[in-house]
Amino acid sequence: MAGTYTKKEFGAGPEEQTLLKDSNGTRIVPSKGSEPVRLSPGWEGTGRPDDELNFKGVTMDQADLELNPPRDRLNLVFFILILHGIGALMPWNMFITAKNYFVSYKLSKEYTGVDTNYATNFLAYLGFAAQIPNLLFNWLNIFIQFGGNLTTRIVWSIFVLVLIFVFTVILAMTDSSGWPGVFFWVTMVSVVILNTANGIYQNSVFGMAAKLPSKYTGAVILGSNISGTFTAIINFLAEIMAPNARTAAIYYFITALFILLACFDTYFALPINRFYRYHELLHQKDLNKRQLENSSGGKYKPAYWTVFKACFPQCFNTFLIFFVTLALFPAVHSDIRSSDENFVIPSEYYSSIMCFLTFNITAMLGSLVASLVQWPSKKYLVIPVVLRFAFIPLFLFCNYLPAQTDRILPILIKNDWIFWVIAITMGFSSGYLSSLSMMYCSRMVDSQYASTAGMFGAASLITGIFTGILFSMVMPFLVSNVTF
Repeated sequence: MAGTYTKKEFGAGPEEQTLLKDSNGTRIVPSKGSEPVRLSPGWEGTGRPDDELNFKGVTMDQADLELNPPRDRLNLVFFILILHGIGALMPWNMFITAKNYFVSYKLSKEYTGVDTNYATNFLAYLGFAAQIPNLLFNWLNIFIQFGGNLTTRIVWSIFVLVLIFVFTVILAMTDSSGWPGVFFWVTMVSVVILNTANGIYQNSVFGMAAKLPSKYTGAVILGSNISGTFTAIINFLAEIMAPNARTAAIYYFITALFILLACFDTYFALPINRFYRYHELLHQKDLNKRQLENSSGGKYKPAYWTVFKACFPQCFNTFLIFFVTLALFPAVHSDIRSSDENFVIPSEYYSSIMCFLTFNITAMLGSLVASLVQWPSKKYLVIPVVLRFAFIPLFLFCNYLPAQTDRILPILIKNDWIFWVIAITMGFSSGYLSSLSMMYCSRMVDSQYASTAGMFGAASLITGIFTGILFSMVMPFLVSNVTF
């Protein structure tokens, strides 16, 4: 027998006398300083609950998942969450990118025969109609589960989005030249309903992704940035290929319908994926354990304030990133004109390429890099986030010429290539840093609170977008009233 042992005379009962004794009837015990022999405890000695010891409520499938943790084969779940990221930002991107359809066609004087202010203030109205319900329901969805669990919320939200886009296609097919005011307000009401459903959908998708490893939250952000690129390309192709603005809009909005239907279908594919079921099982077990430990009157209540305090640094980072981004894009970015008549990009495509395509492609690449490299750490992420405020004066010093505004602020950056470098840096940093902040957000709390932390992060994202849009309205005032 391994180890050094001493002998000790037994003075105990008959059961003890039969244990570890030699031929002389003396007990064998470890000598001082040597490691005692330990036997592995039985299943009953593991301290597990009785229900688990008796396999109560545990299916063979669940037991197999725990014994053989699956991998995300072919990154299927990762790509599904990218698709949901595309779908979550699709409504907003579709309407802002279709600016020419609304302003230059449906609400124009040439089409309606009357001169109204609907076209002039369309983007401002659209921003409020879209972001106020989105902001409200993103925050309420954290505390009040509209429609029940995540599945119910996501399914019904996508269903409402599909109905609104069908209605939008019907409006595009309808001759509204005789009632521009009715068309405008019907569109605004549909945008309110659309973004109410979208606020619940987007928030729930982040809550779903937070149950998985952090790179899957990054997949949703990546999808959100791909959404902008995809929308800009589809709009560009529709305008080129379609014979008129009406047909282009029909093609454009029908494309959004197909994307949302794909989101609807793929969501139901998740529960049959072993990797997703495994992490859902882990999350549910952890949640059940905490419910037993922290139950009050038999009802579990999430510690919202505790979760918010823990993830606040990353919520703050997310807010600042999107505040700076939306303060510049698309309002300021799209109104920067070429300073060189011989620039490689023609003036008629300057805004489409230098603004929409440049920002969306670079933001998409930034999100993609963030899924591979996470730097800086959670503690120091705030440094590059705050430094991004420098983009605001940099953009204003470019050839920014907002409509109906007499600029008096000097133009210091007159080189289109320098402006393009600034725009690329702004877009890439937006995608990269926003992905990091959202991935870090769910890591700031215990795993059972990850879903709630993800929802706080999504609500902070929408808050940053809303306040950034509001601040963008100040930019024309700044360039027309500030000088040095």
